[in-house]
Amino acid sequence: MKLFKKPQQLVNNTKKLLKDEEFKSHHRTSPKVFLRERKLTFCLVMLLIMQKTMKSIPLLLNEVFGQIDLDPATNSAFTQARRHLKQTAFIELNQRAIVAESYQDGTYQRDQGFRLLAIDGSKLRLPDSRDVSDTFGTINITNGKDSQPIGKHAHGLASVCYEVLNKIVIDRQLGNARAYEVDLAVKPLPATQPHDLLLLDRGYASYQWLATCVQHQRHFVVRGSAGSFQPARQMLMGLGADRQVVNLTPSLSQRLAILALGLPSVLRVRFVRVVLPNGDFEVLVTNLLDETAFPTSSFDQLYHLRWGVETLYGVVKTRLPLEHFSGLTTESIRPDFSATIFITNLESVLTEEATTRLEKKTSKNLHPQQVNQAVSFNAIKNYVIALFYLENHSEEILRPLTQLFLTNPSSVRPQRSVPRRQRSPTQRLNYHRRVKKICF
Repeated sequence: MKLFKKPQQLVNNTKKLLKDEEFKSHHRTSPKVFLRERKLTFCLVMLLIMQKTMKSIPLLLNEVFGQIDLDPATNSAFTQARRHLKQTAFIELNQRAIVAESYQDGTYQRDQGFRLLAIDGSKLRLPDSRDVSDTFGTINITNGKDSQPIGKHAHGLASVCYEVLNKIVIDRQLGNARAYEVDLAVKPLPATQPHDLLLLDRGYASYQWLATCVQHQRHFVVRGSAGSFQPARQMLMGLGADRQVVNLTPSLSQRLAILALGLPSVLRVRFVRVVLPNGDFEVLVTNLLDETAFPTSSFDQLYHLRWGVETLYGVVKTRLPLEHFSGLTTESIRPDFSATIFITNLESVLTEEATTRLEKKTSKNLHPQQVNQAVSFNAIKNYVIALFYLENHSEEILRPLTQLFLTNPSSVRPQRSVPRRQRSPTQRLNYHRRVKKICF
């Protein structure tokens, strides 16, 4: 079996970076730390954080040091060593080892020539400590019945720029709980490319966001709401044509702010109305104006691909318990968050061969199959030390890992629709205590 090149290149590049002295010097808090080759080296501390364990730190240390045949380090030693590791280590590792390599040779999936980027935000519940609350802010907690606030808890706002076809997170942000989603979404724009198409939900349907995309010469498809633009309001009521090309201008209250930001004061956009399977209308606003190249009928399926970013949040919050942080301080939360994003990208690349092989078996099955992420993430957790710490050839680890990815695949049923159920606080607590299965 000939292994794919990208997983091998990823493993080799990651291992090289983790042991690179220049990389280490950029991402430690002081030039005086991680100097001697003690038990908890710079590389091993990063890999321990990547474990994202639900177990206690002593149990994690016992397991990992058992794999490398050393006496375990103490809980206190790991806590102190982790404080000296910056979150930027995981950010640069993600960009250099995964993102740059994934698109370097041009052999990646596109839609009508575009790389599809979905940007979305999600609230994260954080450890309720004074340090975290002061840094990220708090939001009210309700009782779930009459929505009356019963207290406050520390939260943050995560924002990711996710390439939905190849399942790669291009950029991640973690901001204040009350931050404006558009402000976080603007930050990755300089790193995008001219052939990128941005897909966004109703929360981003503002003149400021559209004008910012135009300023950066980027294409976009954004879902409009009744409260966003006048044409969207009318089209949602079933009035007018299914497509309209109009000139948008900012409202009086926005005009000064738009001018201060140096954004264009007039936008030429197209509003497209599509009919959902239940008969409801959905209105999308885009700067893809050519009806011949981008017919109205194609936007329903195109915008549906944005759902991949919603699935991503489901993965990092359930398969990878993102909201289970390994510490109570800001210095522990940021690396944990960035490490989780790296792990999701790692899984996307390492499962590439297994995904291709399962796709070829589609004709022999009632439903298409895909890699079971409960299996893949658990396998990566168990093999991460062997992949990036031990002196092995990447092929020796990737072959059995790929075989694990092929076990117990999940069936894909694109047309299946499962209605959301409103569960009581007692039902949700019972699920997390007695039903939920942890894979990472």
